[in-house]
Amino acid sequence: MPATLSARSLAAAGCWQHLLLPWRSALHSPTSTMKHRNCFLSKVIPASGLALALTTPAHASFLHGETLDKMADGISWAALVIAPVVGITVFLLIHILPEKIAEKKQHPQAGAIQCLCLLSLAFGGLLWPLAWLWAFSKPVLYKLAYGTDKVAHGHDDSYPVQDPGEEIAQLRKRISELEAQGGEA
Repeated sequence: MPATLSARSLAAAGCWQHLLLPWRSALHSPTSTMKHRNCFLSKVIPASGLALALTTPAHASFLHGETLDKMADGISWAALVIAPVVGITVFLLIHILPEKIAEKKQHPQAGAIQCLCLLSLAFGGLLWPLAWLWAFSKPVLYKLAYGTDKVAHGHDDSYPVQDPGEEIAQLRKRISELEAQGGEA
């Protein structure tokens, strides 16, 4: 086969094939290239004209006029107001989950877990996995040190403050009761 392709061999192969060959400019003379470009255009132009003639007008929405505007306003309000509020609420609820789990399991370090949850909010949620793992873990050696590994958590963890004079009177009464019991035995 010769190094160059003749016009007849290109016509036999079809006018589409020469467009797929990247070296076509080296294989064709300028007149043969123009002939095949004209062949390509003679097929593409009628096909695109037929496609345009058969198309129908596009209707992007089932709504028209004022209804479309009202619906667009509602969707924009939902996207700008409702979605961020829901997103922030879900973010906060997820970040207090370790604290709630620690209280439910009566974790003795629930206060520290609560503090870590608050820090996690400040650091964009980076500490949240640590708080989650801490809430589900048992403290090492806590039972040995304090005698229990669970602490009841109430809303008021502080002891009631008494008058110092009243507390001294109660202690003196308790001492006299113990002395009376010691004398009987």
